[in-house]
Amino acid sequence: MSHPKTAYTPATHTTPPARFSHGVRKGNILQVAGQVGFLPAAEGVAPTPAGPGLREQTLQTFANVEAVLTEAGASWEDVVMTRVYLTDTAHFVEFNEIFNEYLADRVEVPGARTTVYVGLPAGLLIEIDAQAVLG
Repeated sequence: MSHPKTAYTPATHTTPPARFSHGVRKGNILQVAGQVGFLPAAEGVAPTPAGPGLREQTLQTFANVEAVLTEAGASWEDVVMTRVYLTDTAHFVEFNEIFNEYLADRVEVPGARTTVYVGLPAGLLIEIDAQAVLG
């Protein structure tokens, strides 16, 4: 039996710039597309990073991932894998501190994680995607 796919776009998010979903669920699998540290969407305002620093952008990126998880009926506890994309290897230690602090009270068993270094649009320092299994 095939399960339908359901797309999720929280009210805090803009419509994606191409043909993809911020989150998509099929059966009990939820894939959250790469989220960045943009502040919540405001009509008529271009997407704006939460700040120039890694901490501000990382916390907003986590909030954006969580918004998709919540919209789809999931939580960080359902996440089995995150992929983290950093623009600078020098951010690795600081990111780990923020990551550990943020998830400390949100998950009992942490999911797997991969971290890679990439180029992102100007001003963005981090992107995170997640995969969750529900039920």
